[in-house]
Amino acid sequence: MRFFESLRHASRGIISVFRAGQNFMLQITVGLVLIFMGIFFRVSIIEWLSLILIATLVLILEMINTAVEKILDVVKPRLDERVGLIKDIMAGAVLISSLSALIIGFLVFAPRILAIFY
Repeated sequence: MRFFESLRHASRGIISVFRAGQNFMLQITVGLVLIFMGIFFRVSIIEWLSLILIATLVLILEMINTAVEKILDVVKPRLDERVGLIKDIMAGAVLISSLSALIIGFLVFAPRILAIFY
């Protein structure tokens, strides 16, 4: 029973992040587009692994970012400059992972897309 209770809590956490911000919804949408493009272009297993790992990393970092923001909002008021700096650092981590995902997606899909036109 503890396993199912853990699943329930995890699901509630995912849903709360999904509802909390449009960034997570956008990242989920991009992930779905990647899946469809991977199927369409028949990417290799290594490419699938790369796409899945980087997309998962972006989603996990977004969830951690959201959790840290919520903790900081409870612990310290928004006016504290240290809170703003911590939130900026977390946003930077999400940005770096998103840029890495963009680069990996470009490396996987650009040659295939260009092949359609040339």
